[in-house]
Amino acid sequence: MSVMNLQVNPANEIIGTTGLSVRFLVTGDNSNGSVAAFELMVPGAQRLPAPAHSHDHYEETIYGIDGVLTWTVDGKPIEVGPGEALCIPRGAVHRFDNNGSTDAKALCVVTPAAIGPDYFREAFGLLNAAAGGPPDKARMMDIMRRHGLTPAAPPPS
Repeated sequence: MSVMNLQVNPANEIIGTTGLSVRFLVTGDNSNGSVAAFELMVPGAQRLPAPAHSHDHYEETIYGIDGVLTWTVDGKPIEVGPGEALCIPRGAVHRFDNNGSTDAKALCVVTPAAIGPDYFREAFGLLNAAAGGPPDKARMMDIMRRHGLTPAAPPPS
């Protein structure tokens, strides 16, 4: 019987832009595709630059570590602070924002591991290329769809 090659923190890479970043702790490659986990760091007063979205192939559980993130799930705002957890079911339209003045950190657990670092590398690459301006919306939607995220229709004006 062979023993898996176990390791701690497979990805010390921080993927991000101007304070908003992710750091994968477990990827699908490390868990036979069963789970992915990453830290999400969001500066104070930072709104998510990507549109609200849903995913049909996995649940996403958020566990608050520092600060408070406001997750809007199917139109309902839910604050998640330190020691609190929220499971976002498949198909629920959601987004997050840091409405506070302090930085926030959360642990995000995706089951099964249907998303990984490649999505964030592409999305943050597009954000960084915009140099502080709005990212190319059509390209962002394409990146999201290719990685299993379904962008939500914009809210009516």
